[in-house]
Amino acid sequence: VQIGNIPALGMLLDPNQGFWQNAYSEDALAKEEIKLKNLKDEVQVVYDEHLIPHIFAQNVEDLFRVQGYITAQHRLWQMEFQTLAAAGRVSEIVGPVAIELDRMTRRKGLAFSAEQAVEYIKSNDPETFRLVEAYSDGVNQYIDGISRAMLPLEYKILGYTPENWNVYKSLLLLKYMADMLVGDKDLEFTNIRQLIGKDLMEKLFPLFPEENDPVIEVEKVWDFDPIPIKKPVDLSYPDVNILFENLPQPVPGVGSNNWAVAPEKTKNGAAILANDPHLSLNLPSLWYAMQLSTPEFTVKGATLPGALGIISGFNENIAWGVTNATRDTRDWYSIQFRNEDRSEYLYNDQWIQSTFRVEEIKVKGQSVFLDTVVYTHYGPVVFDRNFRAERQDVEFALKWTAHMESNEQKTFLLLNRAETHEDYLDALDHYTSPAQNFVFASRTGDIAMKVQGRFPLKWENQGKYLMDGNDPDFEWQGFIPFDQNPATLNPERGFVSSANQHSTDSSYPYYLFDNSFEHYRNRRLNNVLEQSENITLEDMKKLQFDQFHLHAAEALPVMIQLLEQSGGLEQFGARGNKFLEELNQWNFNTFPNQTEPALFQTWWKHLYRKIWEKWENDSLPIVLPNKYQTVKLLQNEPESSLFDLPETTKVENAIDLIKVSFEEMIDEITAWQDEKGNYEWAAFKGTKIMHLVPNFESFSRENIYTGGYSGILNATSERHGASWRYVVEMGDEITAFGIYPGGQSGNPGSRFYDNFIKTWANGEYVNFNLRNQDDKSDILFSTKFSQ
Repeated sequence: VQIGNIPALGMLLDPNQGFWQNAYSEDALAKEEIKLKNLKDEVQVVYDEHLIPHIFAQNVEDLFRVQGYITAQHRLWQMEFQTLAAAGRVSEIVGPVAIELDRMTRRKGLAFSAEQAVEYIKSNDPETFRLVEAYSDGVNQYIDGISRAMLPLEYKILGYTPENWNVYKSLLLLKYMADMLVGDKDLEFTNIRQLIGKDLMEKLFPLFPEENDPVIEVEKVWDFDPIPIKKPVDLSYPDVNILFENLPQPVPGVGSNNWAVAPEKTKNGAAILANDPHLSLNLPSLWYAMQLSTPEFTVKGATLPGALGIISGFNENIAWGVTNATRDTRDWYSIQFRNEDRSEYLYNDQWIQSTFRVEEIKVKGQSVFLDTVVYTHYGPVVFDRNFRAERQDVEFALKWTAHMESNEQKTFLLLNRAETHEDYLDALDHYTSPAQNFVFASRTGDIAMKVQGRFPLKWENQGKYLMDGNDPDFEWQGFIPFDQNPATLNPERGFVSSANQHSTDSSYPYYLFDNSFEHYRNRRLNNVLEQSENITLEDMKKLQFDQFHLHAAEALPVMIQLLEQSGGLEQFGARGNKFLEELNQWNFNTFPNQTEPALFQTWWKHLYRKIWEKWENDSLPIVLPNKYQTVKLLQNEPESSLFDLPETTKVENAIDLIKVSFEEMIDEITAWQDEKGNYEWAAFKGTKIMHLVPNFESFSRENIYTGGYSGILNATSERHGASWRYVVEMGDEITAFGIYPGGQSGNPGSRFYDNFIKTWANGEYVNFNLRNQDDKSDILFSTKFSQ
């Protein structure tokens, strides 16, 4: 029996079925043969020394059935937990503490969009639907055969059992990724515009930075006729201050890197590709490594437990990887209802019918919680009088490309067996959300990049602010054709790259916007690639683990120069001068044993807060200028009135804020030293890899000894970083290396649960070459699947 938030202990402590039964590693329980229904032929699975399975099947249906079974063997709880979270069903297993989280998830429409995807694929792509059904069958055969004693430990702690898998859950997982990787600041931008006005908005939030180094090379010739977009005149935006608790947003400065280098720039004359997606650092890891083989193709890389195929990887002919394209594909509309029942809303000055979706949220230990969500033609009304909106007279509907019919699963199925650049483009034509930068390299020497997603046709600034749901002029005017999305093939510079920056320069004929474009990792990456020749895989590994802090290299000299104008350095005492001496000697790297990064990040944190905190209001969320624009302001306009603090009688400038923030840094680092003695970067930063249930601390790993930070190519911050790194040389003999911060097993009792972490933290890799079925080296064990 469960009492309050304390889990039921009977299942957990049972000596025959409880947690003692989970103290195993997978090789100790390996079986030479497993019977699996519905197979057409035998399937052989070979596990290497890292527990990476290599599946050899005679047809794709058997391949994905066994992929589902094996993934469930090692990651069942994770698969189910992530889909429960995506469906807004966490309350079912943890109780009323998760009701508000589940309400938010459902009001965003994730479950609704997955339902749309199921029907769309079932009707339009029966082959993909059949393969996802085969995968689901494999998962379910594992669930049906598992004993209570062998259930993953988390089920025993939380006191529940797994339910069957289905097509809906696999597609929901891909929608979960869309939600994880998209953000918007429409409502925050609306509030800040109300606060500071149009002129300051244009100054502090320009469309392009001064040093724009985009995904697609500058001065690209766009060989298509763009669709004309009509910008309405005399637009009237809703004139409201918006009090709300907004949707969760991606962490600033965290994204992903990918690039490919042409044969003429590499030592061995073969194209090289690299990819490292940056996400939350969790256990079990988001990724699960695999090789999938049939007589027609062999592909290897990182899978998402619950989805078919390889998501980031390579086969015998091509390699690909993904980074987030950070594009604004979510827009908000203010909705006016006719009366209290909200059955009609105003559109084009006419009352039109709304629809209702009643969300039944099951709650462990309590009765079902019912939440009625109103749907307009834009999408669901997320914030309203019943949910997280303090203004009772304004309600907000969400329009999002992820709500629309899509078939992202087919993209990856086609990429897994693609042979040419044309195949890669054909695969991307099925991909809509979340927007991604797909990098490509082939054994024939081609390299390419395409910014892919379903992107609305917008006039400039459309969707940047809350829009009037009554006014048809605020409607999207269609979508950019897929063949007009930004793309490049074999550019003259000899490489392609992306790091979540602007997709293009201003020559691209369509309006592109996001609130979180990167301004540092991209410039560092492109600068190194531009200067490099005779590139090797070792060079690419080093670049993925590059520690150079470009933001600090540009900001710190300005900060020190202003500090020196503040009235003499003796005012900061011996400790302050010691810190300043360290900073003056810094090489701008962020190795784990350096102290300077702790000093800089602390100083910058206090300085940034001093400059912009005057606009912050706990009840009025806003967006603040990014660090790139803040450095430009310090450098170019140190006397700007933007540095004045309204709560004082003095008129402050940049020098004043530099001085006081430096003093605050001294105080914070001194307090840290007094308590912990060591402000080396790894200890100060405190990188953690947390279990998906954060309070399962014993299943987490803290104080990971590694460098880097957000905004750095090695973007390892406190809780985020490279969730998967791989490099591959597409030569006559393909050579590949990969790593991620976790292990293949989802069982905390297994030696394969976290065995990759130290390797990953040191910037090292494991061999990731394609394996032949006859290869007998480094075999942990093998299993035959038969009917």
